[in-house]
Amino acid sequence: METDRIAYMPFRIVQSKQNSRVKQLRRALANPGHERDGLAGIEGPNLLVEAMRAGLRIHCACASEGNEEWLERQALSAETEVLILPREVLSSALTTETPQPIAALVEQPMWTWADLASNRQKAAALIIVLAELQDPGNMGTIIRSVEAFGATGVICLPGTVSAWNPKAVRASTGSVFRVPMLSGSAESTIVRLRDSGIKSLAAVVQNAQPADLIKLDGPVALLIGNEGNGVPPELAAQADGAITIRCPGPVESLNAAVAASVLLYEASRQRARQTSDAAPFQREVR
Repeated sequence: METDRIAYMPFRIVQSKQNSRVKQLRRALANPGHERDGLAGIEGPNLLVEAMRAGLRIHCACASEGNEEWLERQALSAETEVLILPREVLSSALTTETPQPIAALVEQPMWTWADLASNRQKAAALIIVLAELQDPGNMGTIIRSVEAFGATGVICLPGTVSAWNPKAVRASTGSVFRVPMLSGSAESTIVRLRDSGIKSLAAVVQNAQPADLIKLDGPVALLIGNEGNGVPPELAAQADGAITIRCPGPVESLNAAVAASVLLYEASRQRARQTSDAAPFQREVR
């Protein structure tokens, strides 16, 4: 009787830290968003699985010795180059304090304005605009919240940390692979939002309306600023309005990621309520 056999994928054993692919992975992780080939480095088995689920092209998958069997089970494309390396060689390219046994070079998804202006549910646009956000942990958390609350995407203004920073990618837990993201200048972004009929609201502490008193169920973009200085005054002045979060406790402001998440939740809550309010009418006219 025949037994099932594993169809082993072809792989290449690499012993040198100076190997061209190892150096490419090191550059992609150390200087994210600047690779001319459009590849991003990711670390860890969970992120590789998420990248595959998102349909990203995996150019190269790397595993430290002893992890070949795990890599075999992932059914990588025949186009993916697979490298097996000594643990110290792979670790030399990674950024985590406790190096992961799996890493990869993946092709960053290409998004367009149309991807941000609408979503699969055909709901009104809900966009986060990040102005000079610096902390990669905040970046990743915001991207995750964008996906969690059904927002349509993110626009990064100059001075904002790369969404492909290894810490941002880990904090997003894979959402970065699926959330539409664009980059642009403050001026062009405001003009494009206005031309698309999307209201822009700067998230600030003072001289703003509370989020629960503003209609967020229509097309809207929420401007989130730097962790220390908030939304730049010149950008806030160009926005269509200002929004804030009621805080009864004795704090001056919220963490940027927390503030963005609270505002996204409020927008999601209003949109869900609008849908439920419309449901009885829809049933009557059928």
